[in-house]
Amino acid sequence: MVREEEWVADLLGAGFERRPLALSSDGAPGSSDGPPCAMLVRSLPSAPTRIWGSLRNVDVLYVHGWSDYFFQSGLAELFTSRGARFFALDLRRYGRSLRAGEPPGYTASLEVYDEEIEAALEVMATADTGRRLVLLGHSTGGLTLTLWAARHPGRAAALVLNSPWLELQLGPLGRQAVAPLVGARARWDPLGAHPVVDLGYYTRAQREIGTLPQAPDGWRPERGFPTHPGWLAAVIAGHARVAAGVDVGCPALVLLSSRSVSPLRWDDAMTAADSVLVVDDIARAATRIGELVTIARIDDAIHDVFLSRESARRVAEAHVEHFLHAVVR
Repeated sequence: MVREEEWVADLLGAGFERRPLALSSDGAPGSSDGPPCAMLVRSLPSAPTRIWGSLRNVDVLYVHGWSDYFFQSGLAELFTSRGARFFALDLRRYGRSLRAGEPPGYTASLEVYDEEIEAALEVMATADTGRRLVLLGHSTGGLTLTLWAARHPGRAAALVLNSPWLELQLGPLGRQAVAPLVGARARWDPLGAHPVVDLGYYTRAQREIGTLPQAPDGWRPERGFPTHPGWLAAVIAGHARVAAGVDVGCPALVLLSSRSVSPLRWDDAMTAADSVLVVDDIARAATRIGELVTIARIDDAIHDVFLSRESARRVAEAHVEHFLHAVVR
């Protein structure tokens, strides 16, 4: 059991604390400081302000997306104000866990994240206290948690996915065409360079909306982390597993924008649409993750639904509250 003194103040300020999670080496290139680590952040509970839909018996574990980290204090408050305990992971080589010399965000398998998820759950002691676990994942984190839940049926009471990256932007046929090429290169040049495809427009959209965080250097670059064949092969393998059909073993809520927009040149529509994923393809893929899947398409939402304009955020929050009231209360 973790000692309270192992938690220290977090950069998010009052009400947030963090603690490191020691990990074993995963064989990927790393810093000279030894094996990678992950960081668990918790939002200290306050007196619940919402009585309807109380989540007093719920623990939430949040996992961020690609080229990202946890910074959404308002998202934490959405749950803690209803009585839940809220935790968030900065996965190995992301955000608080990123160390000098490590390739940001790199992994050769999404299954490697099982280690920090299990370590986080041990600290949270959700199972020991009889509380119910809600998994909350954004983008690549949504894919990671979907696959984890499918490998560990019955552990989570509910899964909430915020624009989960369940399918490659090329679509199923495009993914099947490029998978052998990516896989071959991943075997002989896993850390090879890829062309930069992020032109920074998604970051610009957040800036124009006013939801762009002031991230520490290197944690959330404007044009994203460099990508590598080994990492892309791992993601494509995850997409293939979803396409073949998985069962997360619990009700799932999938939040998506109502439309996508091309990321190739700036368009003001990027402040009210998903400029990262093809949301219609994600919606179709979401029907293959479990027995009970609710898909909510939200007008004017961007890729991270909770970084959208306030009107779209409020709709998303209402969907989450109604969903959790039905499935975990």
